[in-house]
Amino acid sequence: MSDSQIHQILKQYWGYDSFREKQEEIIQSALDGKDTLALLPTGGGKSICFQVPAMAIEGICLVVSPLIALMEDQVLNLRKRGIKAMAISSAMSKKELDIALDNAAYGDFKFLYLSPERLQTELFQARLPKMNVSLLAIDEAHCISQWGYDFRPAYLNIAELRKQLPDVPVLALTATATPKVVEDIQERLEFKAKHVIQKSFQRKNLAYVVLNEENMHQRMLKVIKNVGGSGVVYCNRRLKCKQIAGYLQDNKISADSYHGGLDHAQRSRVQESWIQNHTQVVVATNAFGMGIDKADVRFVIHMDYPNSLEAYYQEAGRGGRDGEKAFAVMMVNDSQANELKAEYEKSFPPLEEIKKVYLALCNFLQIPINGGESQSFPFNLREFAQRYDFDAALVYTSLDFLQKAGYLSMNEGFYRPSKMKFTANKEELYKFQVSHKVYDPIIKHILRSFGGMFEDYVRIDEGKLAGQMNMGKEAFLKVLSKLDQMEMVDFIPASEQAQIFFNKARVDQRSLLISKETYKDRKAIFKEKIDAVLYYTQSKIRCRSQLLLEYFGEKDSARCGICDICLEKNKMDVSELEFDQIVDACKRKLDDEALSLNELIDQLEYFQEEHLVKVLEYLMHEEKIIEKSGKLKWNP
Repeated sequence: MSDSQIHQILKQYWGYDSFREKQEEIIQSALDGKDTLALLPTGGGKSICFQVPAMAIEGICLVVSPLIALMEDQVLNLRKRGIKAMAISSAMSKKELDIALDNAAYGDFKFLYLSPERLQTELFQARLPKMNVSLLAIDEAHCISQWGYDFRPAYLNIAELRKQLPDVPVLALTATATPKVVEDIQERLEFKAKHVIQKSFQRKNLAYVVLNEENMHQRMLKVIKNVGGSGVVYCNRRLKCKQIAGYLQDNKISADSYHGGLDHAQRSRVQESWIQNHTQVVVATNAFGMGIDKADVRFVIHMDYPNSLEAYYQEAGRGGRDGEKAFAVMMVNDSQANELKAEYEKSFPPLEEIKKVYLALCNFLQIPINGGESQSFPFNLREFAQRYDFDAALVYTSLDFLQKAGYLSMNEGFYRPSKMKFTANKEELYKFQVSHKVYDPIIKHILRSFGGMFEDYVRIDEGKLAGQMNMGKEAFLKVLSKLDQMEMVDFIPASEQAQIFFNKARVDQRSLLISKETYKDRKAIFKEKIDAVLYYTQSKIRCRSQLLLEYFGEKDSARCGICDICLEKNKMDVSELEFDQIVDACKRKLDDEALSLNELIDQLEYFQEEHLVKVLEYLMHEEKIIEKSGKLKWNP
């Protein structure tokens, strides 16, 4: 495949004249049939890396992704470009799945997106041998590693899939992975040869800042007014989002809140208003940001500690995608740090509590012993917690642990628009229209408005269709329901409810196995990640960018020059090299024994005294050197 051909595909379908950094190299690697792990930071254009090569070769590309809403969004975008794509997930009915998988096996579709839980289901396994698979793309590939920050056991099924597709190359993609995770991904995906293409995690235009504040609201307001422009404020709880948005509004800042509790219309309104710059600030939980590509975000402020540096890097990285300067600010204080430590304990409830939640869940969903496998159930967490008198946080963390143990999968509530397909064939439908004149104009209008409704489900907007026919929406919905009852159509109304998918049949409480080793391992990994976050915020002499880059395996990066730490160092007019040399010398001397200021200066006489005093003042101000009874000691 020549360079000109892939550039032609890029221009024809996406309208771009050139690739971003590393994209072309990754695409060529996939076309050469190599197993490849692509590490591209948030906003680096990962989807192009598998979509372009898939369009360049014959066959269908299987895309494994953990986020149903994101899958649906990508499928919609591909279809808008005239590319045949579909997604199958635990939110679909058996009839929908059957039709979608038949289309993937026998149609001319280029992309089949599926959640990892679907890989081992009988329906998928029966169709797989009939599919001409050209490429296997694994999105959010860090989910396959137990060392990753979002481990999903269902991803381990991909290794089995590879055995069924031995000659199909794998393209794994992620925005965040530590060196340990990079190795683990390649081993678990059974790469024929290790091959990583990585763009640096460095964001030269993003200034990282940590502010230790008691009055966090006031300082946040000051940052927003000083920086200006569009921004995001992240919080861990829905109520806090509403409160902070209200505080900003009271202070003449155009702000709105966004969280998983909003319905589709509300979320779309908030998101669109912000994208169009009618709203300056969105105060959101981490439900906000995935799939949103707004280039001119000038600040991202975290009002709570993130659970990992991977999550922080992704969320902070939504700032400054246009290449202009932006700020990633984390507000911290002692009470916030204590909350993070408490969150760690809550995230690992006792095993007996997890088993109680599982038993209650199966009863709530009316699943018998040995039943429920590969089935999806609508689920309301609040209603469940109230009925069984559980703390909602306990339910959420228990379900998360059951998910990590492979028993079930949770899909947060997301909007699924109405879908419809004609189940009657064209001849049967014509006879029906002749004998049921009242439905004839409605059926004709639907047929004129959409193509392909005899072969596949098509998204419809009932309100828009009703308006075009001068009907009320409720009346139009009744007509569709009636046509469904008469088996002319299969109509699936819009839904926004969360789903629970059972990967395995229900077991009795004694057979529910969550090994103590797995429990301890997960707890230890989570503790490591929290400790890394605390170290990042508490460090007072290391460049913030260097700390993040080092966490992701880039050991020899230069000082960024624009983070809060670097700006303080810049004021001293001391070179980076000399600063580091003085710090190392002070640490060695004061680790061995406590010295007075004059004694220390005498022992470090080989440094220029003016520079030495500046660095010492800085270290004492940042409490890396502490004074007791006239003696200085290094504070580890």
